[in-house]
Amino acid sequence: MSKALKIHFVGIGGIGISGLAKYLKAQGAEVSGSDIAEGTTTKYLKKMGIPLSIPHDAEIITNQELLIHSAIIKPDNIELVRAKERGITILSRAEALPMILGDKRVYAVAGAHGKSTTTAILSSLLPDCSAIIGAESKEFGSNVREVRSECVVFEADESDRSFLNSNPYCAIVTNAEPEHMENYNYDLDLFHGAYREFLQKAKKRVINAEDAFLSTLTSLEATRLYPSRDITELSYELIEGEPYTRFKLLDLGDFRVWGLGEHIALDASLAILAVRDEMPLALIKERLQNFKGIKKRFDILQKSAPILIDDYAHHPTEIEATLGAVKKYSALLGDLPVTAIWQPHKYSRTLSNLERFIECFKGVDRLIILPVYAAGEKPVSLDLQTLFKRYSPLFATHLKRESWGLSLWHEGTLLEELKEGLIVGFGAGDITYQLRGGI
Repeated sequence: MSKALKIHFVGIGGIGISGLAKYLKAQGAEVSGSDIAEGTTTKYLKKMGIPLSIPHDAEIITNQELLIHSAIIKPDNIELVRAKERGITILSRAEALPMILGDKRVYAVAGAHGKSTTTAILSSLLPDCSAIIGAESKEFGSNVREVRSECVVFEADESDRSFLNSNPYCAIVTNAEPEHMENYNYDLDLFHGAYREFLQKAKKRVINAEDAFLSTLTSLEATRLYPSRDITELSYELIEGEPYTRFKLLDLGDFRVWGLGEHIALDASLAILAVRDEMPLALIKERLQNFKGIKKRFDILQKSAPILIDDYAHHPTEIEATLGAVKKYSALLGDLPVTAIWQPHKYSRTLSNLERFIECFKGVDRLIILPVYAAGEKPVSLDLQTLFKRYSPLFATHLKRESWGLSLWHEGTLLEELKEGLIVGFGAGDITYQLRGGI
């Protein structure tokens, strides 16, 4: 693909599309974009010097050679219509990936859980490579490392099957737990087959071999990690108030990584094994210290009482893993009581995982439930008060960040003020903005 190509991105405020836009600008492309509303990402892109139209405007389509759009953009979008009239090539994000990544050395990370963290850790180990992550790395303050490079660390998305277009040189799979099954016709064989195809495309493969599906791929040549036996001697500590996990990996010695929990050690181990044959072990250990976590994943917003953590977890497996880390953090701080605030994400996900959601909050001292974040879905009747009665939950419509902590509200009525203990918010909706005071 010509690096001087003029490319327009429709839906540029989304994490996936913005990542491609920032990456291609760094490679020398001339980039423009649009979205329906202003947001943190569009403000950042404007500061980068990318011309944007908010909202969509057909007049921004001028002499571009390629238009790339997010999956939610409909064919009748005024910019797509204008581009079609002008004979401009139009591609979805998934369709554009072969063109963008086809001649690159791609380290692609896939999986239902942990792929953003694993990708960010791997980008710390490969600092000279570009990186496109589904979340903001605190190491470089963006979801993209904006450098010109023939090597790319890429978070590959299985939700729309676009990971099959990522041209993996090295394919890393954290797990293959069924998610987004609506895009696989609810066919488990089709879903697993896509993961198999993704791995087969790569020259180098690293997998969590204790995953139920990945464990069956015995004929596939890959570096296999068995967390229960290969990761040992885990311990946890605070260094200048920051949480760290120490662990031993196989016969490679001791490692230390930012974050808490077995899942962090697993993610780091997969990244380490992906580059073990490419650099000295001492350099891997040194570069691992550059990883400082990612935004919205065990994101410590406030270290003084109340301790406040924002976490993107919106699936029971993710919530369980984060709560395990929260309890370890609480222990390091003197066994603080833990309050969980949950904003269910999508009615479909809540219903399909209902029993596991009920179980995953075991051990919290307090549970607060916000309304379901519909993400465009039609409302479904759910009696969460009865379903979660074992926790005696408090139901609030929203919360507000205060200088002293959080206030909980039911519409215009103040329900409670949270000023003590450790508070963790879970969800992929707008709870993150409520916890951050709109930031």
